[in-house]
Amino acid sequence: MRKHVNRFLLIVAIVAVAGIIALPKELPINFKLFNREISYTLTSPVIDFNLFGKQYYKEFELKRGLDIQGGIQIVLEADMSAIGIDDRQEALSAAREIILRRVDMYGLAEPTVKTVVKDESYRIIVELPGIDNPEDALLLVGQTAQLEFQLLGVETFPIAEDGVLVDQEATPTAQAVLIPTGLTGAQLKRAIVQSDPQTGEPLVAIEFNDEGRELFADITSNHVGEQLAILIDGYPIMAPTIQDAIVTGQATITGSFSFEEAQNLKIQLNAGALPVPIKVLEQRNVNATLGQESVQKSMFAGIVGIGLVMLFMILYYGAKGVIASIALTIYAILTVALYKIIGVTLTLPGIAGLLLSVGMAVDSNILIFERMKEELRLNKPFNVALELGFGRAWDSIKDANLATIITALILINPMEFSFLSSGGLVRGFGITLLLGVLLSLFTGVLVTRTLMRLFLKGDKS
Repeated sequence: MRKHVNRFLLIVAIVAVAGIIALPKELPINFKLFNREISYTLTSPVIDFNLFGKQYYKEFELKRGLDIQGGIQIVLEADMSAIGIDDRQEALSAAREIILRRVDMYGLAEPTVKTVVKDESYRIIVELPGIDNPEDALLLVGQTAQLEFQLLGVETFPIAEDGVLVDQEATPTAQAVLIPTGLTGAQLKRAIVQSDPQTGEPLVAIEFNDEGRELFADITSNHVGEQLAILIDGYPIMAPTIQDAIVTGQATITGSFSFEEAQNLKIQLNAGALPVPIKVLEQRNVNATLGQESVQKSMFAGIVGIGLVMLFMILYYGAKGVIASIALTIYAILTVALYKIIGVTLTLPGIAGLLLSVGMAVDSNILIFERMKEELRLNKPFNVALELGFGRAWDSIKDANLATIITALILINPMEFSFLSSGGLVRGFGITLLLGVLLSLFTGVLVTRTLMRLFLKGDKS
């Protein structure tokens, strides 16, 4: 009994934490109590703390796909003139992976990045949900040249007109020039955001590979006090001053950054270089195909569906149906919380996968309850029938859910097999279906079993 109570308390703790995470971003609560107006706004939690110099920040919110919230579609064309015919497909795939990685680092959910090859045209189509600013979208995928580190120098020369020196004693003019160092993004191993242990301000720590460490050591040793400009696509994004010689290949970039500025700099440094030049052919806004009203109707349909399932379970199975309904409620809370934690994107196919998994969440309970009925008809004690019902129904539950899990994995295509679909929307359906099955096993077997062991003692229904 003690073991069951401990398991119950663990379930309660998990559901409590999940319930807080599953809260909407803002949920206003207004009511009267003893003639007193109570007004309060519940908000979903935000993780924001510093651990060993590393800043952790996470907002828990449901991400919506392009078909729900709209966004931007960008068509890019790769210049393959300098690439051999046999290597063009590989270069295009590499460019797609780098763009996809850039999108992922910005935290955008379920982007669609696909390649299209027709005759001599090599294109990449990028769909970004949640972005309605064209400049942000181009900043995200349009930086095509290599990341470079160049010294910022000053060149002086006398004043001249039409190439003829007019006054040899006049004060020379000065002009900033960039001096290549040979250090590029190819030698950068990684960049991360940390906090200054003395001031607490965000900074960006960078680390080079072996080749980059030697180059960086040579540059910093010979140019202390000078500025080392960081360029992306030939455009300097900043020019920090070299304070000391750095021979370890590890350095920090400071500059009174905000956390967002430090995060963006980290992303730019980590983004890498595209293997081929790319230009923007087309850019257009994509309106949401569903709209807020349609999303609300879909969610309302889901709530009605859950309600009807609960009603059926209670009317048909009595007390056991009540427990199954509680388990289904826990399933819904855990599902929303898990979507927020791992960043699952809610799209129209994703909603379909979620609603499909609702029915599957009680499927295990029905198999178990029917097996229990068979044992009770044989005049077995309730506790024995309970354990036999769960034990003997497990084989059917396992086989049925295993088949669904395999189907979901085929839809997700984690191994990137070329003969399977790799579309974002198809994967969205597969991910929600897979999570739904796994959670239904947890709530339908473990949660229901624990509640029945504790609260049902002799139900003969």
